[in-house]
Amino acid sequence: MITEKLYENNPYLKEFSARVLSCEAGKGGWLVTLDRTAFYPEGGGQPCDLGVLGGAKVLDVHEREGVILHTVDAPLSGTVAGAIDWDRRFDLMQQHSGEHLVSGTVHRLYGCENVGFHMGADLITIDFDMILTMEELAKAEALVNEAIWADRETRIRYYDSEADCPEDYRSKKAISGRLRLVEFPGVDVCACCGTHVARTGEIGIVKLLSVVKFHQGVRVELVCGKRAYGYLAGVTAQNRTVSGLLSAKPLETAKAVERVLGELSQVKQEKAFWENRCFAATADSLRGTGNVTLFEEGLSPDSLRRLCAAVMETCGGRCGAFSGSDAEGYAYAIGQEGGDLRSFVKELNAALNGRGGGKPNFAQGRVSAARSEIEAFLTGR
Repeated sequence: MITEKLYENNPYLKEFSARVLSCEAGKGGWLVTLDRTAFYPEGGGQPCDLGVLGGAKVLDVHEREGVILHTVDAPLSGTVAGAIDWDRRFDLMQQHSGEHLVSGTVHRLYGCENVGFHMGADLITIDFDMILTMEELAKAEALVNEAIWADRETRIRYYDSEADCPEDYRSKKAISGRLRLVEFPGVDVCACCGTHVARTGEIGIVKLLSVVKFHQGVRVELVCGKRAYGYLAGVTAQNRTVSGLLSAKPLETAKAVERVLGELSQVKQEKAFWENRCFAATADSLRGTGNVTLFEEGLSPDSLRRLCAAVMETCGGRCGAFSGSDAEGYAYAIGQEGGDLRSFVKELNAALNGRGGGKPNFAQGRVSAARSEIEAFLTGR
């Protein structure tokens, strides 16, 4: 017996009663079939509904040949009352409806097809079959939100088969059996089995977050409705903090960051200049001394490289420069003019729990060892 799908005609139905047709022990719980249900099964890119059925928790819902199977955490029989998790359902309705508007608008503007759709816990991804820029998608986003604010009524129509349908519509695959079309007037007509809002205004807002190349097209990330509000509220709060730290107006933080980055770049250049002066002096003081081991505090990997490079040119032997602490380990740079240190570095990494490598005469890496262990290893080598 095919399950009557109450959610198709009334996606706003939160509670219902139904008769249990079967209940069998299954993987992860009990598999229950009903004569009718308001629980949407996973499919078409939309996750399933969750909630309570006959006092049992609904863990999963899926469809098999027209029969909807509810996985619950306790056995059921007789007539049961069901209640869906409405907050989850409405969120999914907002996301799915927003996806229709985006896919329909992008198709209308640029002629590309939605070839993949996933509704995650945090955001939606849509895969399009051609390259699109963020600027092109921003145009689509503006039109989508205008359609939302127009608050148009969603229309749903049924046809016995594709052959009986006189309309043009979007679909990622051929449809066998009854055809269900979901129309957002002026924006999109699509074959879809999911749940959607009754009016576009209920979506609230759609915000596109990113676009990256994916296969032969692009993958777009977006959020709709309450998720979009939460995302924008978080971005606003973060920008308010940045605004305060930079003493900049909220809409001028990017310019302030550019200024700070420019100042930081200048400071880094000045720091490198004076470091090089110090490194040159150190190298001169160690001229002709042979193998040298140096421990310096607070050097970056690049600074460590420059120190080692300066000293190895004058010492006439191997230079090993280290920076770090016994608690966190030490970064190293090891070099020797005209030398081949590959075997030495391999032994060092093995003895001191290290990782690293490079050219035959110069290597960089990191060891997890105390200073005394490093000095003991280097003694006599």
